[in-house]
Amino acid sequence: MSAFFVLVGVSILVAGGFLGAFLWSVKTDQYEDRDGAAMRMLFDDEIQKTK
Repeated sequence: MSAFFVLVGVSILVAGGFLGAFLWSVKTDQYEDRDGAAMRMLFDDEIQKTK
């Protein structure tokens, strides 16, 4: 039964770590430009090889 309490405690710590990382990434504007890379890929010009 004591292993159950240890596992619950560890899982709460891990979940709190993930929640903290998510809140940090939102606070530091990691999700500011969600369409930039996707749209840039569509309009990226192919480099022409010259002979």
